[in-house]
Amino acid sequence: MSMSHQSRVTSIIVSLILFQPLMSQNTGGDLLNEVPLSPIPKEMTFEEYQDMNRRLTVGLVLAAIPVPGMIHFYAGEKKTGMKILGVATLGLSSILLGVFGLEEGDFPDSDYELMILNPGDKDRERQYEKVPVFLSNTDTTFKLHEIFREQKGGSGALILLGAALLIGDIAYDFIHGVRVIERKRDRVRYKYGQTLSLELEPTFNLNNRSVGLKLSYNF
Repeated sequence: MSMSHQSRVTSIIVSLILFQPLMSQNTGGDLLNEVPLSPIPKEMTFEEYQDMNRRLTVGLVLAAIPVPGMIHFYAGEKKTGMKILGVATLGLSSILLGVFGLEEGDFPDSDYELMILNPGDKDRERQYEKVPVFLSNTDTTFKLHEIFREQKGGSGALILLGAALLIGDIAYDFIHGVRVIERKRDRVRYKYGQTLSLELEPTFNLNNRSVGLKLSYNF
């Protein structure tokens, strides 16, 4: 290996050593920016550890996914998440049944004279009421008011019911899911926070003649 090549390798190694602390600070000590490793009480279960580290920001991001129940799934409430998903499926099915079940009936009766376009053609026929707005001895001015066919069956009610179920289901997943995450996290932190004991320990340094206090905690 030539001397110039060795010098370049040495420069790269020195640069990595010098900039490594700066890289660690910018990434929070971890390239994945995960929760820093800290002492854990022996009696803490894995589920409690997960509850303690659940983040509302992650739950809110998951709420943007168009699948009801995602926040409860993230909160570890799989049964509730499945129920929310089931209610959402029921609501969507009700909307689809209402939409595909729409059936047009006849035009409603009117007390006014009618103007009919494309009579006999069910798809193109349109009817207008000739509503008088000005009367004189020689002339009458009319205003055309379109009337529409009546809807048969309870399709409209199915659509409204499905929409109400879907909106309420999504709102419940968001509001209740956030509360579940907060409550689980607070419960674990409160439980194991009571086991922490803080200690103040005086420190002496004879070399630089300084005195200080060291704060530590133990489980």
